Amino acid sequence: MRLTARGRFLLSLALVVGLTFSVVGAAQLAGWFSPDESRTVLALTPSATPTPQGESDVAPSPTPSPLPSRTAKPQRTSPRPHRPVTAAAGELVVVPGSGPVVGDGPLHRFKVEVESGVRVSGSSFAAAVQRTLGDSRSWGKHQSFKRVSSGAVAFTVTLASPSTTDRLCAPLRTGGIYSCYNSRGRSVVNVNRWVNGADSYSGHLAEYREYVISHEVGHALGHGHDSSCRSDGLAPVMMQQTKSLYGCKRNPWPYPIVED
Repeated sequence: MRLTARGRFLLSLALVVGLTFSVVGAAQLAGWFSPDESRTVLALTPSATPTPQGESDVAPSPTPSPLPSRTAKPQRTSPRPHRPVTAAAGELVVVPGSGPVVGDGPLHRFKVEVESGVRVSGSSFAAAVQRTLGDSRSWGKHQSFKRVSSGAVAFTVTLASPSTTDRLCAPLRTGGIYSCYNSRGRSVVNVNRWVNGADSYSGHLAEYREYVISHEVGHALGHGHDSSCRSDGLAPVMMQQTKSLYGCKRNPWPYPIVED
């Protein structure tokens, strides 16, 4: 019987498959292959439906998997760091107007001035100075204060850029990073400290502002530096707390109220 071309092809294919199974079976009997290895050999035989590599147990999905969504950037929850000021216009502007008498005791008149160009509101700075001095934990416990914009004053509180602070504080060396009180009756606050605080008050900017006002005005009232912790462990307000707490607890007040 003469075979057609298709018949000859099918006969050849059957012979190849049969021969493969025979070889594998013989190899298993001879111990050449383990059952798992035999399955690997069998997988080399032709298959009507080839299995995708690496997905032998999972049918391919007709729908491609969606691309991973882009993760949204986290929203900023803290204020942007203040861009440090190095120099400003150099013009010291007295905050206009006056405030009420705050505190209890002998009266001290004072002015507040802000260097133009430091990007801090003069009225807000003046309000903070007045509020701090009038607090019963501050010098206002035994003295009173009134902000004015003209006439004779006991001292002036100035907010200035680092370069102006250095100039106003000379011969004291503030190095562009510290505040000071000079002998001409001016308590100078470095604007970068006012905006960014200090490491010793990290996370407590409002308290640091109270401290730097209390400290520099304390010099204007005749108080010198103190380097020893109080008996309750708090730092005295006349300690240079901007530099370090020296083992004490932060404290912005001359007369702190200690809570149990």
